[in-house]
Amino acid sequence: MRDIIDVSQLNRFAKSILAADDRMNDLIVCGEITNFKRQYSSGHCYFTLRDENSTVKCVMFSRSARLLDFAPEDGMMVLAYGSATIYERDGAFQYYVDYMRPYGIGAAQKAFDQLKAKLEKEGLFDPSHKKPLPAMPSCIGVVTSATGAALQDIKNVLSRRWPSALMLLAPVNVQGLEAEAQIVKGIQTLGKDKRTDVIIVARGGGSREDLWVFNSEKIARAAFACKKPLVSAVGHEIDYSILDYVADLRAPTPSAAAELCVPDRKELLQKICKIQQNIQDCMQSRIGLCYNRLSWMQPERQKAILLQKLSVQQKQLQQMQVRCREQMQTRAAQSAARLASAAHRAHSLNPYGVLARGYAIVEKDGKPTKTDALMPGDEIFLHGASANASCTVKQVFPLEDESK
Repeated sequence: MRDIIDVSQLNRFAKSILAADDRMNDLIVCGEITNFKRQYSSGHCYFTLRDENSTVKCVMFSRSARLLDFAPEDGMMVLAYGSATIYERDGAFQYYVDYMRPYGIGAAQKAFDQLKAKLEKEGLFDPSHKKPLPAMPSCIGVVTSATGAALQDIKNVLSRRWPSALMLLAPVNVQGLEAEAQIVKGIQTLGKDKRTDVIIVARGGGSREDLWVFNSEKIARAAFACKKPLVSAVGHEIDYSILDYVADLRAPTPSAAAELCVPDRKELLQKICKIQQNIQDCMQSRIGLCYNRLSWMQPERQKAILLQKLSVQQKQLQQMQVRCREQMQTRAAQSAARLASAAHRAHSLNPYGVLARGYAIVEKDGKPTKTDALMPGDEIFLHGASANASCTVKQVFPLEDESK
């Protein structure tokens, strides 16, 4: 006899069967939203997805609903990512939605316009917030798939144009459920790295659905908050994403982004060579002008040099004249003093000066003589100051030497 189970066991058993099936836990369901309701108290969203033949009740809990970057509405086609299960209490088959994005041109464009208008109103697109790219970056940060063609294109351009630059890769998924969180983390990581000078967020071409993750509000806000200049290079030239409007610069392709971020080494070398040649030509021209001017000024310069030398020599001559005049005056004064002294001595030795004091000069035979040389009977002649006398010596009286 078969086992008897109650309703709760039945619902629990059915739920366990669905939970054990991996296919039921990783689903992407496409459908049209109907009966959409959001409970403002809890933040949970309840709605139905339908196609031409069937419907399924859906629940999106508040933790997932907060991540929506568009406003779901009835009639909007979406892709819902989640898992199928049974709500045990009611035995109702439900689809639990973890992530959802618009599907189809009309719905996607509406969601795009909604977010674009919201961010533009907040000022995230304002040109005043755009940061300039460095002229010669030494390190380029790249947020993209490690296996995608976009990374290889960027590498090729960097190695060709600016091989000295270091490239830091933040490998991410560029589509799928995990892409949004990984891209946000990649931007934040490279933005905090002190080595990074500029960041490129890149993805190769794809369908509108493939590129939809770059319309994420979280990615847009991460790009706006990034302190390093950020370049958006998503898809092809005709593809525009929300990230393109927020980024400091939008590039049509990943290759173009790399070209915009770094200078061309060859062109730079050509500019340097041209500048060097211009400097040399300018120096030669200035030297020629200076030489011509020097040739024209040479006679005047020589004249100025001679006048300067003459001025110096003139000053030296004047100084020598002053010294000579001073020496002549000194020597003349010294000579006059010596002459006066000699004249005084000569005057004191003048025998005629003695006569004025009453003395007389004795001459014998016309020559001055001393009294001790006279003999009695000698004829002598006395010279006085005012009169002369002729005398005959009668007697000579020798005087005793008083010193004895």
